Amino acid sequence: MAKFTYRGKELAELKAMNNDEFAKLLTARQRRSLKRGQAKKSPTLFKKINNAIKQVEGEKLQKNVKTHKRNVVITPKMVGITIHVHNGNEFKKMLITEKMMGHFVGEYAVTKKLVKHSSPGVGASKSSKFVSVK
Repeated sequence: MAKFTYRGKELAELKAMNNDEFAKLLTARQRRSLKRGQAKKSPTLFKKINNAIKQVEGEKLQKNVKTHKRNVVITPKMVGITIHVHNGNEFKKMLITEKMMGHFVGEYAVTKKLVKHSSPGVGASKSSKFVSVK
């Protein structure tokens, strides 16, 4: 099985990097978000994430990290923790894996439902008045 690499770097190398070094590997939008200091804008979320990272490293029972912040970039240090992201209606549970690095958290909690059409409702059109209301 092939080892996971992100832009030529293995996970251990990525975890050793600080955010500025990791930002150089990202696309422009994510790099801008990291450089502008996402940890400064939502310090309570990052305290919770850091506690969850310590629990994963210590092999303790992990508590849930719930957030409404969808514009947080996933960094290598977050790999292995579970985050519940709000999608406007409920919290969607997601386990952060290596392949999610560099993406925003909100990309994995879809906000819109697929539309499933059934029979037309009463008063929808002339033809629907003969459809049973059961």
